[in-house]
Amino acid sequence: MSNIYNQGLDKVAANSQPLTPINFLNRTADVYPDKVAIIHGKQQFTYQQYRKNVRRLASSLIKFGVKPGQTVSIMAANIPQFLDAHFAVPQIGAVLNAINIRLDAQNIAFILDHGECDVLLTDTAFSSVIKEALAISTRKPLIIDIDDVEGPGGEKIGTMDYQELLAQGDENFSQSFVQDEWQALALNYTSGTTGNPKGVVYSHRGAYLNAIGHNFIWPTNNKTNYLWTLPMFHCNGWCFPWTIVAVGGTQVCLRQVEVEAVVNAMIDHKVTHFCGAPIVLNMILNADEKLLAKLPKNIKAMTAGAPPPAAVIKGIENLGIEITQSYGLTEVYGPCVVSEWKDEWNDKSDDERAALKARQGVRYPTQEEVDVLDPSTMKPVPADGETMGEIMFRGNTTMKGYLKNEKTTEEAFADGWFHSGDLAVKHPDGYIEIRDRSKDIIISGGENISSVEIEGVLYMHPAILEAAVVAKKDEKWGETPCAFVGLKSGQTITEHEVIQHCREHMAGFKVPKTIVFSELPKTSTGKIQKFVLRQKVKALFES
Repeated sequence: MSNIYNQGLDKVAANSQPLTPINFLNRTADVYPDKVAIIHGKQQFTYQQYRKNVRRLASSLIKFGVKPGQTVSIMAANIPQFLDAHFAVPQIGAVLNAINIRLDAQNIAFILDHGECDVLLTDTAFSSVIKEALAISTRKPLIIDIDDVEGPGGEKIGTMDYQELLAQGDENFSQSFVQDEWQALALNYTSGTTGNPKGVVYSHRGAYLNAIGHNFIWPTNNKTNYLWTLPMFHCNGWCFPWTIVAVGGTQVCLRQVEVEAVVNAMIDHKVTHFCGAPIVLNMILNADEKLLAKLPKNIKAMTAGAPPPAAVIKGIENLGIEITQSYGLTEVYGPCVVSEWKDEWNDKSDDERAALKARQGVRYPTQEEVDVLDPSTMKPVPADGETMGEIMFRGNTTMKGYLKNEKTTEEAFADGWFHSGDLAVKHPDGYIEIRDRSKDIIISGGENISSVEIEGVLYMHPAILEAAVVAKKDEKWGETPCAFVGLKSGQTITEHEVIQHCREHMAGFKVPKTIVFSELPKTSTGKIQKFVLRQKVKALFES
C-alpha cells in the first residue's frame, strides 16, 4: 500500500551501503595509523601497515584471477596472515574458508572439494597433511605458502610464498566488491562427527552485526590488548578479528595454547581480554602455582563452546580473571547469547555467583530472538527452571544456510526457527541454561538425566581435573550414566569415592553407576568428544 513515506524516499548510494565488517579497518587505520594493531613474537604491525598488507593481499588475489563468489581457503595457526585474510578475502567479494588445523587429510580434502577451493593459503607447519589432502582432492588450487617466522618451518609446497604474493600487490588498492550485504563472506565447516562436515555460510551482514554485538555485552576499546587463545578458524574467531579492529584494539597472536606461553604473553603484553572454551580456563586454573602467582589481575575472559562447570568459574575468578559466559554455535556466528551480569548479584556468595555465571543467559542485542521451545509443539517452555526444551534462534546473526545442502538447511530452519539441538531450561528471570545436547541426554527408567548437571558436580571434587558423562546401556534402566574422569597431577581417588561424592550433591537416580578413569579426547577447540566416549563405552561394556 502506498503512503507518503515510500514516495521519493528510495534507497540510494548516499543513504544505503551494504553492512560489512571489512569497513572497520579503514576507519581505524585512518584514526590510529601508528597504533600497534598486531603483535606476533618480536613482530609488530601498526594499523597503517596492517591495512597496506590487507590491500596488497586483496589486489594480488585479483591479479591471480580470484573473482567474487570464489573460495579462498586458509589453514594456519593464529598468525598475522590469518588476520590479513579476514579483511582482504571478503573485500574482493571472495569467501574465506578457514580450515581446522587438527583435521586429517581426508576431511581437509572433502572441504577443499565441497567448498570448491580456488586458492589455498597454507602455514608450512601443516604442509605434510595438506600435501596428503591435495593428493586426494579433485581441486587444483593456487597454493601460497606461509612461512611464519615464529613457526617451526616446514616444506614449501606452493607456487610462491606469502611475502612474494604481497610484493605483487598494490598497497593503495581500495576497491570493495561487496555489492550486497547478503553476499557470502565466510564458509565454516562443522566438526562432522557423524559423517561429512556441513558447510556453514556466513553473510557480510551477519558478521558485521555479531562483531559489533560483542562490544555491547563485553566492552573493548582502543586500549584493549586481546590475546588469541581461541582458534581463528573457529567461527572466524567468533568474529573477534573484526570486533577488535572496529575499536582499535591490539591483537596478540599465539601459535599454540600452552599454559606457560599464555601466562607469559599476558604478562609481556599487558593482556586485557581473551576468549576460549572452558577447557582453556581449566588449563590455566590447574597450572603451576608459581606461574599463576605472576598472572596479571583484572583480565577479562569470555568463555563458550561448552557449558562451563560452576567450580571452574569460581576457581578462575579467584585468580582475578573476570568471566563472561556466552553461548552460540557455528550456525549463529559463534556466541550470540550471554549470561549478562546484574549488579544485584554482586553480594551473593562465591558459589551462587558462579552458578549464575554458568547459565547461558539472554540473547545479544543483535540477535532478534532466542527461546527454549518444545520441538513438538513449537511453544515456549514454562520459565520454571525445570522443563526442558530445545534452544532455537531467529535473527540476522543466523547463517545463510548449509552449502549445497538444501534439505538439511530446510530441516534446520523448520517452522521459522533455527533448531540448535541443545536442550535447556528457562529460568523465571528469562535466562536459559543448557542441560544437554539432544543426543547426549540420558534416559534412565523413563527419567531424563542431564549429563551437564552430573559433570558440574564431578568438577566440584578437588581431585578431578576434567569429566564427561555419557549413557551406558542397562538391562534394568535402559540407560545409566557412565562418567569418564581425569585426575589432577598427583591425585588419587577410587570409583567408590567418586560415586559417594555425587550422592552427596544430587538425587540418587542421577548418580553415575560406572566410573572410568581416563584422559578425555578433545577437539582442537577444547570440546570433549563425547562420540569417542560413547564408542569407548560400547567397546568396554557392550562387546
